[in-house]
Amino acid sequence: MTPRPFGSLASGEPVEAYTLTNDAGASLTVLTYGGIVSSIRMPDRQGRMDDVVLGFNDLGDYLGAHPYFGAIIGRIAGRVSGGYLPLDGRAYVLARNDGPNHLHGGRVGLDKRIWAAQPLDRPDGAPSLRLFYVSPDGEEGYPGNVAISVTYTLTAGNAFIIETEATADRETPLSLANHSYFNLAGEGSGGISSHELRIHADEYVPADDAMTLSDRRERVAGRNADFRRSRGLGEAVPKLFKAHGDVYLLRAPDAAAPLGPRLAARVAEERSGRVLEVFTDESCLQFYTGSALNGTLVGKSGTRYGPHAGFCLECHGYPNASRVGAFGDILVRPGRPQSRRTVYAFSTC
Repeated sequence: MTPRPFGSLASGEPVEAYTLTNDAGASLTVLTYGGIVSSIRMPDRQGRMDDVVLGFNDLGDYLGAHPYFGAIIGRIAGRVSGGYLPLDGRAYVLARNDGPNHLHGGRVGLDKRIWAAQPLDRPDGAPSLRLFYVSPDGEEGYPGNVAISVTYTLTAGNAFIIETEATADRETPLSLANHSYFNLAGEGSGGISSHELRIHADEYVPADDAMTLSDRRERVAGRNADFRRSRGLGEAVPKLFKAHGDVYLLRAPDAAAPLGPRLAARVAEERSGRVLEVFTDESCLQFYTGSALNGTLVGKSGTRYGPHAGFCLECHGYPNASRVGAFGDILVRPGRPQSRRTVYAFSTC
């Protein structure tokens, strides 16, 4: 796995791209800038390879304004209401970079950092890349020094595995996610209306007009947010609140121990026959429809990304968990590393 140059920052720091390829010819390309997954090439039912994630060909586009295409987001993925973070009797004020809320780690979150990269040798021979970054105390307002590793693996069976591990020198919240925008018909094929989605969740958390989370657990039954049975996105998306998507609660918050990755969602695209199943040991799934895409960004194939050109299935902890005790735990504590695992498994039907 030989890196190739992918440009440099204004500071002169180089950015590299690593491509992981399995024996079936599927591939995954990762940038050291933001840990961005810039490409995932997967076969359709006829064996033809297409890139199924949105993104750019050039570093300059990733350095400009874009909606977190493919990046590692955090320290806290999602919206922290009011940017207010209570911890150990002290209130930390985080940047409000999305209306009244703190979004995806702030103005210069993990998505805009250079990560050290190291190819790994696995016993099964699957190509694997470990990314490493130390987030210093006070970065984007967060307390504590946190050492973070994110390992990407592409298996022989076309599963993209994301494993994270973090240690900290003081108690501090951490909740990471990958922010890839998927389109199983191909990244330049248009919208996502030909996809069918099922989400294995009975509860979700409604949001207000500013997408501020209500911190209320509500049943999906009888709501437009109900994806317990597969629904076509062409029909479902216009009925969602602001056509945006919601935060789903995947397991009971009082679970005594991590249950390991379990099926959270399944997406199938009728024309290509591609299927994506998402397994995670995280407590939440943010389904996002790409509603903010407006045609101003030109993607890898030269196609403008209009509304709903791709969808996200972001697996993470509950963003307000530090102040709402009934939604699980996202804290890293000294001497107790935090480990999480999410799998995006591709197949065909």
